[in-house]
Amino acid sequence: MPQVLEFSDVVVRRNARDIVDRLDWTVSDDQRWVILGPNGAGKTTVLQLADTLMHPTAGVVTILGERLGRTDVFELRPRIGFASSAMARRVPPEETVINVVLTAAYSVLGRWREDYEDIDERRALRVLAEWKLDHLADRTFGTLSDGEQKRVQIARAVMTDPELLLLDEPTASLDLGAREELLSLLGGYASAPTTPAMIMVTHHVEEIPVGFTHVLLLAEGRAVAAGPIGETLTAEALTETFGVPIHLTHDAGRYAARAAH
Repeated sequence: MPQVLEFSDVVVRRNARDIVDRLDWTVSDDQRWVILGPNGAGKTTVLQLADTLMHPTAGVVTILGERLGRTDVFELRPRIGFASSAMARRVPPEETVINVVLTAAYSVLGRWREDYEDIDERRALRVLAEWKLDHLADRTFGTLSDGEQKRVQIARAVMTDPELLLLDEPTASLDLGAREELLSLLGGYASAPTTPAMIMVTHHVEEIPVGFTHVLLLAEGRAVAAGPIGETLTAEALTETFGVPIHLTHDAGRYAARAAH
């Protein structure tokens, strides 16, 4: 399958510390990856590299066939969908849900004087329906619950039919009901054959949706393990990644982990 992302001996160094330490990693267009690791492991930095928001100190990052540092990132970014809590904080709270999603077509946050065609509005409404948000189309973003805001972010990220979808902790801070609703939607989306390559960062194995195919375990900027999730996500690998003995269980496509005693 065609590769959509390749890291070759990638290093990101800040204040004499390697946040990413000689990472080799490839993502194909039919894969759905989850990145797991403790705080400070380099997970968000990896996503920022994949979204062209950061350049490596050393090594080569190739995104959708374009080498970072030798391509126009402003032409590349519309081909990448990205959802994160940091982005949500930049959304004007008075913006309507339909406009939060619609403005993805121009890669702007906050509708101004852009001209949208009927096909854009129909597409936005269809995406909202797919993420169970169509009844909220006219609500303002600032009045939504955390779970609703997370789903709006993802709807915005998929609005432009990206070739690569990046999700930074999409279920963080959600209560159990909102988390499970979002994981169910993500699992259905990940399982569809027309879905683009996906990369999702999380701290918890319980937040891995059904349908994700691969896992990258990071600790102190280095890859502890990477590969198909059924083979790679093991108690031993998690123990090495998080530095405490881990007991891992798996049932009906979902995982759970706790400290081993």
